[in-house]
Amino acid sequence: MAEFLLVPGAGCDAGYWHLLVDALAARSHRGIPVQLPCEDHAAGLDDYAKKIEDAAAGLAPPVIVAHSFGGFSAALAAARLPTRLLVFASAMVPAPGEKGGEWFEHTGWQAGSDDFGELFYSDIEPREQASVFERRQSDTPGSQPWPLPALPAVPTRAILFADDRFFPPEFMHRVVRDRLGIDPDEVPGGHLAMVSQPDALADRLVSYL
Repeated sequence: MAEFLLVPGAGCDAGYWHLLVDALAARSHRGIPVQLPCEDHAAGLDDYAKKIEDAAAGLAPPVIVAHSFGGFSAALAAARLPTRLLVFASAMVPAPGEKGGEWFEHTGWQAGSDDFGELFYSDIEPREQASVFERRQSDTPGSQPWPLPALPAVPTRAILFADDRFFPPEFMHRVVRDRLGIDPDEVPGGHLAMVSQPDALADRLVSYL
């Protein structure tokens, strides 16, 4: 059995991983959602990484799965923990010294729409949207430079979401190639594929073991 630490994106409650947790359990693995202190204005990147470290206490080296802005804190935690694998799942890959708020300009990201629902919920039924509990997101972690001189020297994979309108696959393919030097894999689903396509995402994650 592998243990997967599931790190959410900005302003997301860890509960949105629940369908993926069930899908991993059906494959005899354990998913552990990590609740980040996104509403705490005193909490910075180091505090976010500490939450991931705390969730790993007592575990064998885990697979750390980061989504969206979770890439910044997950990559920091992976450098501090015995880590089996780090997976960027439609996640922001930080550069040394880069602030989360700078990432969008540095990578050439462009908004495909001003419609929040279209960007995030395009493939999610209204009844399923309730599982994505949106929280207030402090600006603090996004205003702090990513502090390490290089990404952690741990096995690393990346997954693109084929129908993602917030981080389109062609854009993320370039970011992953530029920053990780690897070819990403792809699963169906929009930016919240853990809600719309949990089985496909679970199959891909388990394939890395």
